[in-house]
Amino acid sequence: MTKCNDDTKQFEIEKDERVRSYAKNKELLTTGQEFLLNSLKQKYSYNFHWMGLPIIQYPQDIVALQEIIWDTQPDLIIETGVARGGSLLLYASLLEMIQSNGIVVGIDIDIRKHNRKRIVEHTLSHRIRLIENSSLDKTTIAEVKRYTEGKKRIMVTLDSNHTHHHVLDELNLYAPLVSEGCYLVVFDTVVEDMPSESFSDRPWGKGDNPKTAVVEFISQNKDFQIDQLLEQKLIISAAPSGYLRRCNSF
Repeated sequence: MTKCNDDTKQFEIEKDERVRSYAKNKELLTTGQEFLLNSLKQKYSYNFHWMGLPIIQYPQDIVALQEIIWDTQPDLIIETGVARGGSLLLYASLLEMIQSNGIVVGIDIDIRKHNRKRIVEHTLSHRIRLIENSSLDKTTIAEVKRYTEGKKRIMVTLDSNHTHHHVLDELNLYAPLVSEGCYLVVFDTVVEDMPSESFSDRPWGKGDNPKTAVVEFISQNKDFQIDQLLEQKLIISAAPSGYLRRCNSF
């Protein structure tokens, strides 16, 4: 039998070169942006479930989160904005596969009774802790910090109130908890790229949203960098410029 050479390294090199080339592919980028904006109008991200619960994310972002969690091996994931619980189950299922002692802490100012019931009765509930309170409240921060005790690899995702000031406050409060090499993911930065009339019924919109908060945060915090290569790979994402990796300790 002929032995096959291990081409793993070459495969990754070719992948990275291909992804970098996307930044210059105007047709591909335009097509991706058109799909993103048109699908947002149709609530496309509301169509998907993870292990039985709605996840309300784009498939590309779901895959990106899987790659991040597998690569960085967190033992604590903190999420602000629980919604219907699908993303909690995504994180919990990946921690289960990693076979660590990891847990997920979900924070939301209003965890509806039927959503809580489905989360706490799920087979992965032993990996999940729920905090029903504002993510900015002092008691919430104190409780979250208790969960960080003994944890070595901490990741944070922000997906609650999308106004500039709220997200910036979350960034300043939760960024110090993120471990070096781990990610701080800010969702719905895409709001900045959408038509101004898209959010007439919401307190956020163009010029006042998660992306504007990220821009201000990054300008003042050199310990985090936007993962540009990941963004180029996805092409379609609800979190453009929202994948922040911590490169240094505070």
